[in-house]
Amino acid sequence: MASKKVTTPEFWNEYHASFEQGLPSSVKETSFVVLDTETTGFDLKNDRILSIGALRIQDGTIKAKEAFEVFLDQTTFDGRTVEIHGILKKGKTTKISEVEGLKVLLHLLKNAVLVAHHVGFDVGMINAALKRNGLPKLMNKELDTAILYNKILPRSKRKTEGHHSLDELCAHFNISKTDRHTALGDAYITAIAFLRILEKLKPVSLEKLLKKDRFWEFWKY
Repeated sequence: MASKKVTTPEFWNEYHASFEQGLPSSVKETSFVVLDTETTGFDLKNDRILSIGALRIQDGTIKAKEAFEVFLDQTTFDGRTVEIHGILKKGKTTKISEVEGLKVLLHLLKNAVLVAHHVGFDVGMINAALKRNGLPKLMNKELDTAILYNKILPRSKRKTEGHHSLDELCAHFNISKTDRHTALGDAYITAIAFLRILEKLKPVSLEKLLKKDRFWEFWKY
């Protein structure tokens, strides 16, 4: 019996098609998309994304005009996390559906290298949302600023699991925490930290930069 062909929406098809071009060989020519998600909790199966913030880095510059932050309608909500992210279930902030939020993200993301702090968690949450909407997993190469930061520290200060908090990076690089714990605010902080890390690592080859990272299977969905 022939397998049933799965029809995917046009926005996914455009995202998928962007990978036909492949990635450039140099870091300078690579497009990076830095993102952050605010969520109802840390359970990849049962918790949900509250908001997504993302921005693009190209040739060492943050493309502020391409940045976005979206807030998603909530079917699952945990009021105990409001103190952290400040997002109310029925607040005045305009909210869109989960699938519309994914559509906005994939339009910016395309075949860029995805960067996040503890990237496995954010990717896991996004993949869970994609699965709920009948879509495949993200296809992008990933970089984790927590792990890359660990690489630039003296050996005496490195952590076995590379589990450095974003607050640690803010303190080390003297980055303002004014918008900490908002999706776009944390994405912007991560982007600045990522650029500072690149200044230290001075990578020329994208392949070598990707090899400096590794993934935490704990967060894989």
